[in-house]
Amino acid sequence: MTPTAPTTGRRAVVVQHDPTVALGNFGPVLEEHGYTIDLIDARTPGFTEALADAADAELLVVLGSTAGVYESESYPFIAPEIAHLQQRLAERRPTLGVCFGAQIIAAALGEEVRRGDTVEVGYREVTPTAEGFDSPVRHVAGTRMAQWHGDTFDLPTSVTLLASSAEYRHEAYGSGDWLLAVQFHPELTDEMHEQWLVGDAAFVAEHGYDAEALRDERARHGAAMQTASRLLLSDYLARLPR
Repeated sequence: MTPTAPTTGRRAVVVQHDPTVALGNFGPVLEEHGYTIDLIDARTPGFTEALADAADAELLVVLGSTAGVYESESYPFIAPEIAHLQQRLAERRPTLGVCFGAQIIAAALGEEVRRGDTVEVGYREVTPTAEGFDSPVRHVAGTRMAQWHGDTFDLPTSVTLLASSAEYRHEAYGSGDWLLAVQFHPELTDEMHEQWLVGDAAFVAEHGYDAEALRDERARHGAAMQTASRLLLSDYLARLPR
């Protein structure tokens, strides 16, 4: 059974890059574990200073983005975010990355992020590795998890591969109990998914996906994904040092 004893007096700093790519169902789980949530908007003035103020946070959560890590000239938040992550990761401070978050953590660890061979949208099987079955990622086995990305990266040598999918080998990785990064979107709520389908309608159609078919996938797999998401995050938080 996954330990669920709450922590107390702890701060989770959440880096959000887009208004609709939010903390989602991760928020209630963090609060249940005793975390105060501080949200930093990467696209507002003072982002670099806000990151500096967050250096002592017990947990850093880096969310997804419509930007690519390789687009630093177009998105000025990318370079300072990588610099902050380099320092935090060197200190082995608890860090959780989701999609773009996983990609930018890989970049901070010295690896290349680039466009993948396919764009992955929908609910897909994610298979834990042997090491993954000893990690919080074990909870996604047999559950279709939400995917919405087209970028990939080389796996940093300092981390362990925790899960793969049919189209992307590097779906999840980690280091010890303090670092966890996933390409899929366990945080995605039904409301967020609908926002993405509407707001990213051109992107969905361009890559050959049908919005109604994706809504049907959500209806069939969304509830099980929510359960797996809660277990994954609860397990990760329970393993962190108190």
